[in-house]
Amino acid sequence: MADGYVFSTEALSVGYKGKALINDINIRLEKGKILALIGPNGAGKSTILKTVTGQLPSISGKTFIEGRELEKWPRGELAKKLAVVLTERIQPEMMSCFEVAAMGRYPYTGRFGALTANDKAIVWDTLRRVRADDIAERDFSQISDGQRQRVLLARALCQQPEVLVLDEPTSFLDIRNKIELLDIMLETAREKRTTVILSLHEIDLAEKLSDLVMCVRGDRAEEPDAPEKVFTDAHIRELYSITQGSYLVSRGSVELVRTEGEPRVFVLGGAGSGLNHYRELQKRRIPFAAGMLSENDMEFEVAKALAQTVVSFPAFGTASEETKARAIQEMLSCGTVLTAFDPGKQKDNPNTGLLETARQHHVNIVFSAGELQ
Repeated sequence: MADGYVFSTEALSVGYKGKALINDINIRLEKGKILALIGPNGAGKSTILKTVTGQLPSISGKTFIEGRELEKWPRGELAKKLAVVLTERIQPEMMSCFEVAAMGRYPYTGRFGALTANDKAIVWDTLRRVRADDIAERDFSQISDGQRQRVLLARALCQQPEVLVLDEPTSFLDIRNKIELLDIMLETAREKRTTVILSLHEIDLAEKLSDLVMCVRGDRAEEPDAPEKVFTDAHIRELYSITQGSYLVSRGSVELVRTEGEPRVFVLGGAGSGLNHYRELQKRRIPFAAGMLSENDMEFEVAKALAQTVVSFPAFGTASEETKARAIQEMLSCGTVLTAFDPGKQKDNPNTGLLETARQHHVNIVFSAGELQ
């Protein structure tokens, strides 16, 4: 392996009919690492994956497996090094799930394709790994999307590859199947030392799963980098051209568009107590203000995304008299207070004093957005 990389590209350009769409793609991956490609629909993630697996010819540049150019690998030998799961749905006729998974052993079975006892043992072991052994005898065409993805993954893993490439493997899957499939990816990388390259739409999952992330923008692909460097609010907003609403990296959450207008409600929250109230007010299209919140409070970023005004104070600090005065001014201006926290249980909440001030000024106090007219 040249320079210790099991997979690499060098000044790779990808595209169609001789026309480059994305140039100068440089990837270097060690054994057991996971690279996720993220970016908008149509940005070129699938084009890159099809090119580095030989499904499409490159416009220029090179792809290497264990230091050897992709084109110079004999087809049978390459199948022992590289396995691919693409988004196209295969429709094998009259084949059981075991038989589909066993197709991954063909690089090892010789010209007649007869499975040895060892091959069958590998197939059964792989089906167990992907938790699909219970459907091994079922007709592949009669199972669910989630089950199909498991069987197709088993087929790829039966090749015992050094590099596994998957194009949007979580498409069509429910939350449970997404989590379980990606957990298998992580297990494969860490325990089998297989290098995994995959494209994902769920960027919150990409952040949690990957060692490296490559952002694909349609005309270029950024150098792969660590998730903590890629996943910032500003970077994700730019990558996906988000102009309305927001994606909060710190929470892995999408927040809808802030309701515009003069705040009618002042939300007293903190320690997560205000989160549901912010979103309920947003759904009811009621503009609101929020406070007082520490800038390291778990609900601060959501408040910033949805509230017209947030009265805050520095992380790990305390609210100054000036901050308290501004909060009181905002609260009285709104005319209604929505109490999100429980003063009896959160006695150290800095908003306890604001609630008492609201009572003294006979401000309308409610306990849920449903009480608002």
